[in-house]
Amino acid sequence: MRTRSLGRTGLLVSEICFGAMTFGGKGFWAVVGTHGETEADRLVGAALDAGVNFFDTADVYSEGESERLLGKALGARRNDVVLATKVRGRVGPGPNQVGLSRGHIHASIDASLKRLGTDHVDLYQIHGFDPLVPLDETLRALEDIVRAGKVRYLGCSNLAAWQIMKAIGVSERHGWSRFDSLQAYYSIAGRDLEREIVPLLQDQGVGLMVWSPLAGGLLSGKFSRDGGGPEGTRRAAFDFPPVDKDRAFRAVDVMRAIAAEKGTTVPRVALAWVLHQAWVTTVIIGAKNEQQLADNLGATEVALSADEVKRLDEASALPREYPAWMIERQSSERVAK
Repeated sequence: MRTRSLGRTGLLVSEICFGAMTFGGKGFWAVVGTHGETEADRLVGAALDAGVNFFDTADVYSEGESERLLGKALGARRNDVVLATKVRGRVGPGPNQVGLSRGHIHASIDASLKRLGTDHVDLYQIHGFDPLVPLDETLRALEDIVRAGKVRYLGCSNLAAWQIMKAIGVSERHGWSRFDSLQAYYSIAGRDLEREIVPLLQDQGVGLMVWSPLAGGLLSGKFSRDGGGPEGTRRAAFDFPPVDKDRAFRAVDVMRAIAAEKGTTVPRVALAWVLHQAWVTTVIIGAKNEQQLADNLGATEVALSADEVKRLDEASALPREYPAWMIERQSSERVAK
């Protein structure tokens, strides 16, 4: 298992990150997965044995049960891994048990540490934007828990480019810890972040953690254009994330051909394409069983040629939008070819 540096930190994380969203199965999250303690222990053990050193969860997953099960599964191996969790989602019925206020952040990190069975998390991420709370308040609260030793590094998730840049500017102006990573949706079927976010990440040295690299299972190769697919799958029960299905299935056709040429699987090719992107730090996978986990881990062994990457890029290319085409046009005479 290869490792990559997380943003500017020098912290080395495996290029496959194990996502624990399938643990617990409480409430809304039952559609994602319902693993109990036995399954969680087995999957975490298999990931560790394969060289995975990066594990991600969130306080909102299965009402905190995901954190508890992950912490228990790691056990004495906790200090051998990079452990990440998130804050923002609703964790109780009260009006202040959600969001990114100082009060909620301080209460949430303490609750997460207790469930995870550790005295610190390596990466603490805000799980989205909170329109009610000024960024200054959120970022200062995050700085406080870093200084308290409860958190080592900070990250964000599901933010727009301007929000990330504003947050970095506020943190640097005050001398506070800044976001070193972004956790975002990215797949060969959903390349939207290449427009504005990828250039920002590269310019600012922010690492990218990819969630749903198989587009909620749509890129498993098991679904057809007419909507047919296996019963009981996550994508069949929960059609998320939103995808331009025509473009997605054009990419699936090419991936199927490449998989046949290489003697591998469509999901491995889909994951390998993401891992071939220079701006990607790690890909988060969540498995329902050990067979699926092993198949996903096998993506690290799939080497795509320049021609294969080109074929995949062309099948999944985003339509050109302004101002990108104008910037490219105006820059052409200024940049050596």
